[in-house]
Amino acid sequence: MPQLFGVFATHSPESCPLNNDKSREVLMQMDKKLEERMGANGVTKIVGFYFSVLEHEWTIILEANSAHGIETLCIEAGISAFNTVKIVPLTEFGAALRRIRGN
Repeated sequence: MPQLFGVFATHSPESCPLNNDKSREVLMQMDKKLEERMGANGVTKIVGFYFSVLEHEWTIILEANSAHGIETLCIEAGISAFNTVKIVPLTEFGAALRRIRGN
């Protein structure tokens, strides 16, 4: 069953697509590659994809079957080509409260 994951990617100012032609080329193809490779890697939905431009950080919320599939997707789509990537399972606030309350 799919669950939510946060993908947190960071890069240096020197490798930022705003400053680096190679990274820019990778970024320009990323949307297409994500769409093409999601299903094969067990990623069912991109819930949100956000940039913090001046911090050189990305936050991507995905619905997926496993962190391993997300890892492969990040490689195939080029996210890991110039970012350090951290994949974290997420729990919705209400579900966490129910677990804490014992319900």
